[in-house]
Amino acid sequence: MPLDAAAIGRACGGRLETGDQLCGRELERVRSAMASGNPVTVSCTLKAPLFREVAEELGAEDRVAFANIRETAGWSVQGGDAGPKMAALLAAAAEPMPAPASVSFESQGVALVYGRDEVAIEAGRRLADHLDVTVLLSRPGEVAPPRSGEIPVLKGTVRAATGHLGAFSLRIDDTALPLPSSRRTLEFGPSRDGATSTCDIVVDLTGGVPLFPGHELRSGYLRADPRDPAAVERALFEASHLVGTFDKTKFVDFHAELCAHSRSRITGCTRCLEVCPTGAIAPAGDHVAIDPHVCAGCGSCASVCPTGAAAYALPPADALLRRLRRLLTAYAKAGGTAPVLLIHDEAHGAPLIDALARFGDGLPADVLPLAVNEVTQVGPEAIAAAFAYGAGAVRFLVRARPKHDVAPLARNAARLGTVAEALGYGADGVSLIETDDPDALGQTLAESARGTPAPTPSGFMPDGDVRGVLRFAVSEMHHAAPQPVDRVPLDAGAPFGGLDFKTEACTLCHACVGACPTGALADDPDRPRLTFAESACVQCGLCAATCPEDVIGLVPQLDFAAWAAPRRVLKEEEPFACIACGKAFGTRSTIERVIGRLQDRHWMFAGQAGEQRIKALMMCDTCRVSHVLTQGFDPHAAEENRPKTSEDYIRARQGTPQG
Repeated sequence: MPLDAAAIGRACGGRLETGDQLCGRELERVRSAMASGNPVTVSCTLKAPLFREVAEELGAEDRVAFANIRETAGWSVQGGDAGPKMAALLAAAAEPMPAPASVSFESQGVALVYGRDEVAIEAGRRLADHLDVTVLLSRPGEVAPPRSGEIPVLKGTVRAATGHLGAFSLRIDDTALPLPSSRRTLEFGPSRDGATSTCDIVVDLTGGVPLFPGHELRSGYLRADPRDPAAVERALFEASHLVGTFDKTKFVDFHAELCAHSRSRITGCTRCLEVCPTGAIAPAGDHVAIDPHVCAGCGSCASVCPTGAAAYALPPADALLRRLRRLLTAYAKAGGTAPVLLIHDEAHGAPLIDALARFGDGLPADVLPLAVNEVTQVGPEAIAAAFAYGAGAVRFLVRARPKHDVAPLARNAARLGTVAEALGYGADGVSLIETDDPDALGQTLAESARGTPAPTPSGFMPDGDVRGVLRFAVSEMHHAAPQPVDRVPLDAGAPFGGLDFKTEACTLCHACVGACPTGALADDPDRPRLTFAESACVQCGLCAATCPEDVIGLVPQLDFAAWAAPRRVLKEEEPFACIACGKAFGTRSTIERVIGRLQDRHWMFAGQAGEQRIKALMMCDTCRVSHVLTQGFDPHAAEENRPKTSEDYIRARQGTPQG
């Protein structure tokens, strides 16, 4: 393949070495580089196992990165123009990625084989040498009795199931023990409902509806069609190895204090609950809870979470953006223009790109592939940052039949595509390529429209929490835009927006301030005032649902002028001064409204005694107490002037005091 060493060296900096056989006769050159103590990037993934072995020998595992510039760049009909792309791929690979945390599963090998007939019994018999097995038959027909009772066989139907590998809990109805006297067919004794079973592994051979949503992603739950012997064999083989301790990546870091799910039993944001494919997320009071053992790592919750409460950890958002920054910055330094960013995963995207390189025309020279754990993890912050850093278009490569629901990704893509078009980056700036065919991928990329990149790309360094990175990326996308505008209307559900606020109807009760999870709405400790910062609003709707006067509506939009402006005053009033000491308390309109509704309209506030009570309403807490004690009036003193009702006469007849 052609290798433009000048372009690579110009963009990547540092020391560039080339060779003919670094994995063979020139291996000592690799050893020398790794022993130097400096970070090393190796532009070969085919012999990565050999290079990792050398790195381990020299204690350099943490300093070595790998980049594939052959299948992704050199093996292409445009390979001669791929120098800037190679530089970008090498620079991005050198960006360090933090290691994620992990969670552990403990399995003692207690297994439940759930089926309908002899297939389940035979499966249980074969697993008995490896696991502690119980067979459960749901509504069995004519099943021949087993010759011996070496494994328990029961009847029952699973009505509900929760848990994961090492911690399954099943609620079972119609449970019954087999009758030892069974002759021609297996018969069972009396049945009962509401039994509970716990186990480490579930092998489902019923051929019916799965016990779990996203069942193929549930650790420890193995399902196979009993009519497919090969599928049953695969399930049994996998089950036999599920004994011991297993580690799994903790895909999502959850920060409950940032969650905008609920306040005071009023539901606000439910975005993550709506998109989780495995049921790993559940309400837990004012926030949600994410079970890391059930989470399959699709990242959809993180991509739609407006506050950053659910943050993807493989890698974190700011780390992914730093790699993206290196990729696009190096491409521009090496002379590349208007690149198309192709975001893909390793499991599906990498084999397609390899096949296109080996058997087709390869990727175009201006298409920069960026591998992530799951394409669905990518949120709006990455798309906005890509345009800010100089991308001409963003494409997501997904399966023709996706493993995870791509609807949240498609919404984010459409939303940011609208913003990109409004800011002059061009139409069709963000889209999904849904294919399992490498030739279709190549054709789509070759025919894909190239937009207008930022005239002066941003170089901002992403750092901090997800929401902060998102706000910064969107702002930089606007600053770098070819044709910036102040406001872009968005679709309902967008994580940005303002408020449709009815100022006159607001009573400044500040209920919305207590409900706002992000501080977008705030009061003023010194005067009756309500302010709003649009850049902090996540459109959760808690303020609108909490407001007793119904004066708040949501307006999904990106108002860049409002983002740059100071906090906006939504409502401000003069405070009411205590008539006794002059201390400010409450608002004038509220006090006057209360007095207007009570004076001469309620028996307690009528007459001379009523005037004194009206004065009490015009005093602060301290002066009000003194006034009541000084005047010596009893709140019930005017009871005698109140009109008597039937209830009063009934109480008097029964000897019950009035009031």
